[in-house]
Amino acid sequence: MNKKSILGIVLLLITAFIWGLAFIAQTKGMENVEPFTFSATRMLLGGIALLPMVIFLDYRKLKSADSHKAWKHKKARTRSIINGCIIGVVFCVACNFQQFALVYSSAGKVAFITAFYMLLVPIFSLLLRYYVPPVYWLSSVIGLAGLFFLCVKINNFQGFNRGDVYALIGAVFFAIHILLIESFVKNTDGLRLSCTQLLVGGIISLIPMFIFENPSWQAIGGAIIPIIYAGIFSCGIAYTLQIIGQKYVEPSIATLVMSSESVFAVILSSIILKETMDVFEIIGCVIMAIAIVLPQVFEIVKNRKV
Repeated sequence: MNKKSILGIVLLLITAFIWGLAFIAQTKGMENVEPFTFSATRMLLGGIALLPMVIFLDYRKLKSADSHKAWKHKKARTRSIINGCIIGVVFCVACNFQQFALVYSSAGKVAFITAFYMLLVPIFSLLLRYYVPPVYWLSSVIGLAGLFFLCVKINNFQGFNRGDVYALIGAVFFAIHILLIESFVKNTDGLRLSCTQLLVGGIISLIPMFIFENPSWQAIGGAIIPIIYAGIFSCGIAYTLQIIGQKYVEPSIATLVMSSESVFAVILSSIILKETMDVFEIIGCVIMAIAIVLPQVFEIVKNRKV
């Protein structure tokens, strides 16, 4: 593994940590506002938080560039905005399905089913004719087993419900989102890509918010802390780190690392909400760690043999 790969994994682990805490914020926020309202406000807040930085960096690059470099920069800027709009639509669909899933199903089941993108990303990669090493398939299966121990309470399982279907649809779109980022990020500005996707996702979410829900400033004020965290940290910072991290990490590895958000969610819940981790959750954390480390060990061993 080179230094850039290690940097990418570190950035994705930070992303997973922020998302783990965001799961608590999402659940708490839904006590005061409805799903589309939460999604719209958090996405718009995240996009607006990134916008000044995008404008400043854009101004600085154009100010010091000659006519040829300025033309290239404007062309790259247009490409980033177009790509950001595309992934913004997919991101919006994925996040809203996950948010609605929390209305009808438990947070643990939603986290587990959402993590099926670990298997969906390699499957979609094969359909796109990308080679996926067997160790990634093995790690994905091990990771899902770990998440089952971690997230699903057998005594509260209560069968498959509407929320679980929503979570599964969300997982499909999260997998597509990861692969689109992998496709776009090499030739576009990651910060602008992240900002655009958040603004597009937030604007789209406003439409059903005003049609199907009854948003009020009082309700939003009651959920302001979860919205601020989910907006600025989970959307603004974490999704930007995801885009940057995916520049240096294979999508199959990226999905494994990012799926550790469930591990962080359980650990942080035990610290913040004073929830005690049971034996199954501890086993799940250990299995997840094995799933994430296994491909890295495989790469190290393979490179030493070369």
